[in-house]
Amino acid sequence: MSTASIASNAYQMAARLQQQARAAEDAGAKPQAVDFGQMVQEAVETVVDQGRKADDKAVGLIEGRTDVVDVVTAIAETEVALETMVAVRDRVISAYEEIMRMPI
Repeated sequence: MSTASIASNAYQMAARLQQQARAAEDAGAKPQAVDFGQMVQEAVETVVDQGRKADDKAVGLIEGRTDVVDVVTAIAETEVALETMVAVRDRVISAYEEIMRMPI
């Protein structure tokens, strides 16, 4: 998955959340709570799938079925996805620490 497709997935998820919020407003109901845990789980599964694809490409290179360029590209894409996930994790932890420092 390239950086563009990771960004595309993020935009699609945001658009889906906006559509759900609009549908709830149109129906006159309370806005639905966003399941943050499920969003994180989907993001982690995406990173894991990227890692598996990179592993498959590496095995394919050893077996002579895959080109070196494909393996390097898959590994780079996995690295970008993992770095993005780590950056998001760091931001969530930072936000949590900020909330914990707030006086009650």
